[in-house]
Amino acid sequence: MFDSFTGGTSERLDRPAYHADLGRIYAGGIGFLNKLERGQHFQERGFPSWEAFAAGDWEGALTLAGERREDYAREIRRASQSGIQHRRLRVVEFPVTPYVQWELHVLRVRVEVGDDIRVLDARDISRIERIRLVPEVVILGDEVMYEVVYDDDGNADGANRYTDSSLIRETNAGFDALYERGEEFHDFFDREIAPLAPPRVTGAPRGSHGSR
Repeated sequence: MFDSFTGGTSERLDRPAYHADLGRIYAGGIGFLNKLERGQHFQERGFPSWEAFAAGDWEGALTLAGERREDYAREIRRASQSGIQHRRLRVVEFPVTPYVQWELHVLRVRVEVGDDIRVLDARDISRIERIRLVPEVVILGDEVMYEVVYDDDGNADGANRYTDSSLIRETNAGFDALYERGEEFHDFFDREIAPLAPPRVTGAPRGSHGSR
């Protein structure tokens, strides 16, 4: 699974170029968008809920996350009207990191308005990851695939852009296989995340991961 990924040929895009390219391809018409998230520590500078979380204001972070509900609902409606299926798979390590705990609360808001998100316990793919972790990718139909890139502090730093159709198909097949193994979001959230105490976070580090 994902065996050919590291040998693929890509074009490096900085963050603005990545977002512009993704937006252009997305608006041009695609059948689906698949997103695989693997990292456990990111920074989301400029995202109000994350800013509150990073500053130690857990209740404020949750309130601000909820305030994005209509934005997420509008995004999902537009995708549906355009015939684009969105799927996201979130890999989670244990113990759950403060960032992932926060992110899953944000993703819960998205799920509540119709987003299609599943969660996969990293322990369930330990054999697959014996050599390397599964890739952090965004796949737009059969046309283009981005490996999202971060610096050492977890700041979003652009993406590697792939257009090889055979590599995209292989990576999509890997995504599909893992997605089928993923757990329904609310089942995972209610069991593993809801009982957790607010995470202990000190100070707001710099940088960003990307749009939630």
